Amino acid sequence: MTVTGEAAKDLESPWGVAPLPGGDLLVASRDKGTISRVAAGSGAVKQIGEVPGVDPGGEGGLLGLVLSPDFASDHLVYVYFTTASDNRIARLRYDEQRPPGQQLGAPDTVFRGIPKGLIHNGGRIAFGPDKMLYAGTGETGVTGLAQDKKSLGGKILRMTPDGDPVHGNPEADSVVYSYGHRNVQGLAWDKDKRLWAAEFGQNTWDELNLIEPGANYGWPEAEGTAGKPGLRDPVAVWRTDEASPSGIAWAEGSVWMAGLKGARLWRIPLAGAEPVAEPEAFLQDKYGRLRTVVALGGDRLLLVTSETDGRGSPEAGDDRILTLTVR
Repeated sequence: MTVTGEAAKDLESPWGVAPLPGGDLLVASRDKGTISRVAAGSGAVKQIGEVPGVDPGGEGGLLGLVLSPDFASDHLVYVYFTTASDNRIARLRYDEQRPPGQQLGAPDTVFRGIPKGLIHNGGRIAFGPDKMLYAGTGETGVTGLAQDKKSLGGKILRMTPDGDPVHGNPEADSVVYSYGHRNVQGLAWDKDKRLWAAEFGQNTWDELNLIEPGANYGWPEAEGTAGKPGLRDPVAVWRTDEASPSGIAWAEGSVWMAGLKGARLWRIPLAGAEPVAEPEAFLQDKYGRLRTVVALGGDRLLLVTSETDGRGSPEAGDDRILTLTVR
């Protein structure tokens, strides 16, 4: 793994990142509630707009960011954000012809009512190979929500781009895809379209899970590998001070996982659904807390630091988006 450059610097509380056609990037600021565009090559950062209704605080704010699968024609940007009452998902039209700073249309809320808290708001959204929208949520510190299938907290959700339950979900008329999660902030698919998710443990074990529809991932009855009937064990685990994982991406046969408290990038080499070697750490303490990993195709990744989120020790130039080549 090699750091090949710096796509952007001097960002404030970056969280979600979405590559645009042509190589520029959209970046969400968790605490400012704004979305900016980063120019490829120069790294120039220009604000394109603000998401109204964002209520930052604790681990909440403007979190996940993803382009519509049909972005080339519909120009829609999807966001996951915390409001005064809940976490929700909205889409906004991005019009480059409008004046700078006013290029986002009014938000069209596609899904609301995800529990919010000072901690564990989840926040990662991604479109799957099936063009459906997936969201990782947290249990807001109220552990019982994770096992309550009627609650949207501590879940992975699967919905249509309009926010409706998908035909074929585990339960009809429900967007709940998997449950028993503590706080899911990483979602990625491998080349065989398997879904992987990273989540925070409590005091002992952070997890990388292979997600199966309808499966129970154990929280709060299990943390890490428990071997309990009816509960799905993780594929890999870490001590919480070595990981506290956020974003993940799949590239070159491995899942790459960003660590916040662990301040390192983990590589988990896979053969199909099985790890083929112990996880390997890179960049330990070199760039501080790491938030988001984005696959650009082939052997290229983006890695977003998270030193300005109130829990880091920012230095000149933080926060950054690094470009990586991996193998």
